[in-house]
Amino acid sequence: MYRYDEFDAAFVAGRTAQFADQVKRRLSGELSEDQFRPLRLMNGLYLQLHAYMLRIAVPYGTLSSRQMRKLGHIARTYDRGYGHFTTRQNIQFNWPKLKDIPVILEELASVEMHAIQTSGNCIRNVTTDQFAGAAADEIIDPRPVAEIIRQWSSLHPEFSYLPRKFKIAMTGSPNDRAAIRFHDIGLQAATNAAGDIGWEVWVGGGLGRTPMIAKLINAFVPNEHLLAYLESIMRVYNRYGRRDNKYKARIKILVHEEGLESIKGQVEAEFAEVRGGVLTLPQEELDRITAYFAPPDFADRAGETVDVAYQSIIDPAYGRWLDNNLHPHKQPGYASVTISLKPVGGAPGDATDTQIDVVADLAEKYSYDELRVTHEQNLVLPHVAVSDLRAVYDVLVAHELAEGNNNLITDMICCPGLDFCALANARSIPIAQEISHKFASPERQKDIGDLKIKISGCINACGHHHVGHIGILGVEKKGGELYQITLGGDATEGASVGKIIGPGFEADQVPDAIEKLVDFYIAQRTGSEETFLDAYRRLGEAPFKEALYGNA
Repeated sequence: MYRYDEFDAAFVAGRTAQFADQVKRRLSGELSEDQFRPLRLMNGLYLQLHAYMLRIAVPYGTLSSRQMRKLGHIARTYDRGYGHFTTRQNIQFNWPKLKDIPVILEELASVEMHAIQTSGNCIRNVTTDQFAGAAADEIIDPRPVAEIIRQWSSLHPEFSYLPRKFKIAMTGSPNDRAAIRFHDIGLQAATNAAGDIGWEVWVGGGLGRTPMIAKLINAFVPNEHLLAYLESIMRVYNRYGRRDNKYKARIKILVHEEGLESIKGQVEAEFAEVRGGVLTLPQEELDRITAYFAPPDFADRAGETVDVAYQSIIDPAYGRWLDNNLHPHKQPGYASVTISLKPVGGAPGDATDTQIDVVADLAEKYSYDELRVTHEQNLVLPHVAVSDLRAVYDVLVAHELAEGNNNLITDMICCPGLDFCALANARSIPIAQEISHKFASPERQKDIGDLKIKISGCINACGHHHVGHIGILGVEKKGGELYQITLGGDATEGASVGKIIGPGFEADQVPDAIEKLVDFYIAQRTGSEETFLDAYRRLGEAPFKEALYGNA
């Protein structure tokens, strides 16, 4: 893992002291809320529906056990005993007191953490594949480059006040687990004809009120020129992005209105000027950063396996967990373990202070002191020996973290919604809870198979509803809450935006509506291997709409 150098430490300490003074002036009344707002947003502090909310950065989703324990301590000491892990691989605390924020930031700094780049019109926390550095299908670990992008973007004076927030995601695998096609810039590892490793660059993706799939602007940019190419894109966006209308300020609108070829021509012109200059990434610097992410000193466990079928017979719950929550590791005898934060009836993404501590302990003992936050609001132990799986599972069971539902219908993404957020039109968490109760049966979940439900409480789409196989969007209608259902979304390399298929539903009608869709899928699928998304793409919208609404 990356360790702060002297510059990082001094920068974070200086920012923390600066913001402590700003908080003091706000509490004394010297600063009004309007004056304080841009200052707090630069430090990850939001004013939500009931209280302040602090969003803490987890760069590229990677944490040490020491850092994780600090998050547990903050939840216990300064909040209400839990934290909420987000789709940006960050963590939010929903109830801190303003007077405690400077102390919280000091405590974060002591473990090389901060809240910078988690809000405001800047380049936000760079996200990656949660299995980066461990996945068997990986071309390259993207985290060293993500760290370099973090360093480049954190203090860049030209990009501190962009037209709108700007999000970058990257994956080192040909299988997109980071939703790169729904980011302002998406980076996917690629190789050229000579076998050199570089990056596909996608631009103009995003969700919100105008969901768009990113377009490929360059099929191969070498590592040494990646910063120069990214800077070229940012310059074009910063110059021409709409500042008069926040709803049209994202780069996706610029690409859509100007056209990809026009934007590409301007980017290439900028790139021609800066390529080969100070933004060239020396191989020795890349090697230096990469050394921080060197693989652990794995023990030789070749030949060690786990018989999932046998375990499913003797202990069905353990068998389900093995079947759903393990991901293939590049090192023989190891696996990456997804820890579900989606218990039946729970709030997706939430973890108590005790659970946070438990996961930190597991990471230290069984995962080479490393863990990950996923963009689907779960946690990952990336390096677990197969022989240790049972021990890890038993600890998870004891702390209600052993739900074996990864990628199943109850593994939902859900924003905080109207229970917390001042922007929301409707509640999200209760909808997720009711759906999880409706489909609580493990046997039924297994029969349904891979099905992603994503729920947002407003059009800002923090719950990624546009890319759910089934998406649920809460809207306001005549002072009440109504829920629209979309079908056919996909955040992977097969990217697609879901389509609203008909009128909305009252909150108490949503679980039954989902059940109708699921039952229709099961009745129509060609076999258990055909997923919900595959069936929808084969059959089209009309039969699903008829199954949901009948002849109405």
